[in-house]
Amino acid sequence: MSILALSLSLCFVLLAVVLSRSFKLGLEKDVLIAMIRAAVQLLIIGYVLNAIFGLENLWVVGLFVLLMITVAALNVSKKGKNIPQITLKIFATLVVVEIITQAIMLGLGIIPAHARYIIPISGMIIGNSMVLSSLLVTRLKSEVQLRQREIIVVLSMGGTPRQAILPVLKSAVRSSMIPTIDGQKTIGLVQLPGMMTGQIIAGADPITAVRFQLLIVFTLMTSAIITSILLGLLIAPSLFNNQQQLLLKPLE
Repeated sequence: MSILALSLSLCFVLLAVVLSRSFKLGLEKDVLIAMIRAAVQLLIIGYVLNAIFGLENLWVVGLFVLLMITVAALNVSKKGKNIPQITLKIFATLVVVEIITQAIMLGLGIIPAHARYIIPISGMIIGNSMVLSSLLVTRLKSEVQLRQREIIVVLSMGGTPRQAILPVLKSAVRSSMIPTIDGQKTIGLVQLPGMMTGQIIAGADPITAVRFQLLIVFTLMTSAIITSILLGLLIAPSLFNNQQQLLLKPLE
């Protein structure tokens, strides 16, 4: 794609700004900031990845993946400000998910141990898990507030915090998984994933592109459910005090 063609694509941003202004949504500033950040960040990361791919050093790759996990954890932690050690719990969840998925792919020889494979796939896994984490935290807080009386009743009848929170946690996990499951059901029919279309545009054989995309589909499904369950189990105990009482303070 030429610089001229890329510049012409800014008409999409202009259209978004015009529509926001026309309907008085007040999103013009956010849209422009988001687009500028995306452009700057992607340009920088392009040069960084080019350097990392040239080094082919697994330690550098590991540090880069940790950086992605840290940024993702800090982003999601904004959704659960009043949950103790939320950033650490999200970080630990993402690390576990990354270790499990990469151990399977590298251990079974599904992908080569090269930076150009590990980093892009890790980015998709971490990004998907970040969205799932955000959905889970938001949904779990909402469920706890809506079903507060139900939880208190279970506790008052001698139930443990685990027994009281488990139905709520299951509901939150199921809700957070809905977008991933619905997306996978319609893949190839409604949406053509970026990895597959990118390879096809680059000239790769469509069947080869589909094989790589299926790898991502299978991996994202597993990483999604691991993320939701593990993060939920880590957060749940934080909703109760040392006397096994539900924290009634509203969660922001």
